[in-house]
Amino acid sequence: MPEKVLLGSEPLSAEQVVAVAREFAPVGLTGAAETRLAEKRQHIEDLAHAVTPTYGVSTGFGALATRHIPRESRTALQRSLIRSHAAGAGAHVETEVVRALMLLRLRTLASGFTGVRPGTANTLAALLNAGITPIVHEYGSLGCSGDLAPLAAVALALMGEGEVEYNGELVNAADALEHAGIEPVVLAEKEGLALTNGTDGMLGMLLLAAADLRKLLDIADITAAMSVEALLGTDRAFAADLQALRPHPGQAASAARMFQALQGSKIVESHRGPDCNRVQDAYSLRCSPQVHGGARDSLTHAELVASRELASAVDNPVVLEDGRVESNGNFHGAPVAYVLDFLAIPLADVASIAERRTDRMLDKTRSHGLPPFLAFDPGVDSGHMIAQYTQAAVVSELKRLAVPASVDSIPSSAMQEDHVSMGWSSARKLRKAVDGLTTVLAIELLTAARALDMRAPLEPSPVTGRVRDLLRTKVEGPGPDRHLAPEIAAAEELVRSGAVLDAARI
Repeated sequence: MPEKVLLGSEPLSAEQVVAVAREFAPVGLTGAAETRLAEKRQHIEDLAHAVTPTYGVSTGFGALATRHIPRESRTALQRSLIRSHAAGAGAHVETEVVRALMLLRLRTLASGFTGVRPGTANTLAALLNAGITPIVHEYGSLGCSGDLAPLAAVALALMGEGEVEYNGELVNAADALEHAGIEPVVLAEKEGLALTNGTDGMLGMLLLAAADLRKLLDIADITAAMSVEALLGTDRAFAADLQALRPHPGQAASAARMFQALQGSKIVESHRGPDCNRVQDAYSLRCSPQVHGGARDSLTHAELVASRELASAVDNPVVLEDGRVESNGNFHGAPVAYVLDFLAIPLADVASIAERRTDRMLDKTRSHGLPPFLAFDPGVDSGHMIAQYTQAAVVSELKRLAVPASVDSIPSSAMQEDHVSMGWSSARKLRKAVDGLTTVLAIELLTAARALDMRAPLEPSPVTGRVRDLLRTKVEGPGPDRHLAPEIAAAEELVRSGAVLDAARI
């Protein structure tokens, strides 16, 4: 069981979010957090009894904020807010995304700045610990005023309404809560807003994508090195003294990894010296560290933005230290939306350069002695011809996904919310792009391994050899009548799981 994640005054780490989202790590509030929640809640109770209206406590919401709501109607107001806002549509959002969203909303609740009761926060923690995942739909967030429809779906489950996934089945929230021994929440003043006004969905997807991309970029260095080796390329362009002339840290890291991966290769050694008739390798080989490194540095920037967001308390209005309840614009998703869009660009380019390396291995005029399409019997056997088509189709899709969503804005709420971030849309397309890069790298891995086999009796480096041998435990070596679809799927799983990195050991 993963270590319990305690929420209090300290920011969560990205690793903690991933652990709760994917590994079902248990969560809880610190004693100090519960005390702070109770103290802050008293400010809301005082305002609820005041004559002067306070937004979110004794008024309507959004464009209806000018209407004062009498005390006897406020429970109905909170319930109505959640029911009306849980208006999503489309496919169900992945369990890991919903769990990340729930944890991140709980983190803001635990800060005390939202004014919710301790019991409400503890009930949200109980849902996470019981493995109850509210059904959230893909469409419904504009990335401003928070991820409204997705968060409202979570709040609906807290109330014992709507549908949830529980023990692998789709069931009514009321039944799941009863089975888990959790009492549904009757929301009090301010709590409906506190549960829905956050960037938690887009931030959760950013953190999950960043974790995946960090691993995929490491794997891209390995598959690129395998392609360089298979294409009789040189490792000299990756030398540290050459990389130091352009001191981008990501570039240096990728070059060092590729250089290390090629050490001890009998294939590379076979074409060193005066008999080699090539002056320099093609860009898709020689410039791989520059492309991969640029993506690494872009990811580092995105992780910096995510770390700042993890240290934020996003709600509107907020309860300040002196008890004032103030409206603000911190729920606007622009800072997160920009980097979600930004990451889709280098991701597409990393996939694009990988596809070019793959294509080069299949072209007998550029592969330096490999058979056409790496076919066992060219003409009878098409080799990896159509695997490259699949790569090209995915890369084309990735280029479309790199078009930013955050430059769009459609006004809502009778022009009260007249500029929105579309950050949720940025996050959804980035998740799809991560899956696409996984497929592209899997096909390069499969193709490069086959090409290395065809360089026998020359042996690859120890690093690339271990990766090739790992793949060979899942798929066949060169031969006729191979069924490539399951081989691609097997290679995808090796990439997705990180087994490639475990085999490479660099």
